[in-house]
Amino acid sequence: MLAFLLPVQKVENQPLRLVKSPSFEDILVSDLKSGDASAIQTLYKMYAGSLNGIIKRIIKFDEVAEDVLQDTFAKIWKSIDQYDPSKGKLFTWMANVAKNMAIDQVRSKGYVNLGKTDDINDLSIENLDFSTHTVINQETIGIKQLLVHLNLDQQNIIELIYFKGFTHVQASEILNIPLGTVKTKLRLAILKLRRYFNEA
Repeated sequence: MLAFLLPVQKVENQPLRLVKSPSFEDILVSDLKSGDASAIQTLYKMYAGSLNGIIKRIIKFDEVAEDVLQDTFAKIWKSIDQYDPSKGKLFTWMANVAKNMAIDQVRSKGYVNLGKTDDINDLSIENLDFSTHTVINQETIGIKQLLVHLNLDQQNIIELIYFKGFTHVQASEILNIPLGTVKTKLRLAILKLRRYFNEA
């Protein structure tokens, strides 16, 4: 009976507040913005295949596409603070970065030269443009040091053909890759060396 004598407290109807847990993507973006290097590795494992597909729809050379993919992730890493989750998903933003990087590459002089049919020897190390150098060799211009900018296949081909004197055919046999692939990789390597040398 005492229960009926107690004052009745009115309970206000208040909207239920749901606390949204951060998604994996939110956490990943936060880690990227804080400079966590492991986050970019995770990002690469998750999205490299998809972004590579976008790049390859624009760029027809596999070797160039791979370079653009690496440059894309470097750009994402450096520019992650520009990503605004309120304007779209992370993948959409990254896809636009990849597309723009690929388009810029296609418009570049190096890519245009890559599509030409002139002889590969026209792009030899000795013919790199060196307005401030008259003698071109690996000792005077540090070609060996520049090789760090190339991938392993490109380094091997440069080593065999220019530093050890093997022919393109011999390099093809030693590396067990098609002759056409050797020439394409060599052309890309020389173009890249030219770019880095001119920047030095």
